[in-house]
Amino acid sequence: MTSEQPLLEVDNLKVDFHTPTGIVRAVRGLSFTLGRERLGIVGESGSGKSMTGRAILDLIPHPGVVSADRMRFRGQDLTAMDKGARRKLRGRHISMVMQDPKFSLNPVETVGSQIAEAYRIHRKAGVREARERSLAMLEQVQIREPARVYDLYPHEVSGGMGQRVMIAMMLIAEPEVLIADEPTSALDVTVQLQILKILDDLVTERGMGLIFISHDLHLVQSFCDRVIVMYGGKVMETLPAAELADPAARSRRHPYTLGLLECLPDLDHPRAKLATLNRDPAWLA
Repeated sequence: MTSEQPLLEVDNLKVDFHTPTGIVRAVRGLSFTLGRERLGIVGESGSGKSMTGRAILDLIPHPGVVSADRMRFRGQDLTAMDKGARRKLRGRHISMVMQDPKFSLNPVETVGSQIAEAYRIHRKAGVREARERSLAMLEQVQIREPARVYDLYPHEVSGGMGQRVMIAMMLIAEPEVLIADEPTSALDVTVQLQILKILDDLVTERGMGLIFISHDLHLVQSFCDRVIVMYGGKVMETLPAAELADPAARSRRHPYTLGLLECLPDLDHPRAKLATLNRDPAWLA
């Protein structure tokens, strides 16, 4: 990060769901800043990673309630904006790549028309310009024969290609911040590396801020600049990604972070039995 104004500032973010049986606290007082960098958010399923991204984009459904002492995008107070203003910001300035393209793409429209629609809405462009920009964007995310793929329906593309289409759709309006929610979890290793390279190149070339949500600690360690470790909706620690599994920094790690690392198989140091993660109720106090 540099000394310039952060792209995103979040202070004491909370997401609560008011249910008949009580309040479910999905995010508990999360605070962070995002510059032109790759920020990883890791933790188990249910730790609040995806809820954090959705809260930033004002996508928490009823009965969810979002509150924050401060949530700013490039100095603009998100908490003070009405629904219309937040909607204009979403997609044009802050975009989110969802986990599985099968549930995010419209099955009855071609992938090209969906990318072009995003460009027309956010850039106020005509049909011809939107098609040309969509074809260029498909090529930028390394899809071969973009003109052919443009006319395909979501069920006609592979999982890896569908994820690239989603990335193209979210990036075509040239947002300053991209939230990627488990963008490689359903992909094989070779396709994962291709998707990560695309994201890395775009962050470097465009100077974007990237929030990379994942449960894969090894992946986050190798790809991100900083890491937020979450458990039960609460931040356990924030650290440079390079220190995540550094033996020299082990004594400074939170017990939950160490527990997650111990649960991972290590081919260089095989064990007969993987460790079991012990959770301390005091972590959420």
